[in-house]
Amino acid sequence: MSEPFSHYLHPFDVVQHPSLEPEVKRAILASWASDQSAVKDQPALRKPVGAKRAVPVDDVFAAIRALDEPPANSASLQ
Repeated sequence: MSEPFSHYLHPFDVVQHPSLEPEVKRAILASWASDQSAVKDQPALRKPVGAKRAVPVDDVFAAIRALDEPPANSASLQ
């Protein structure tokens, strides 16, 4: 996987991407959450190489959790 971070401004952009497989989304978000992406002297922020701006690591974790939630309209399909 090449550096995909420049395509996304925020972790939820990854979650909401319509054509990425869930495994790819998880890999992107896991890389974003990695300590290697931590902003020097600001460990609560992450900015992977190629990203346009730093985001809070809590936002990355929230995006990862969102991948595990059923889609909002799935209840109406049952």
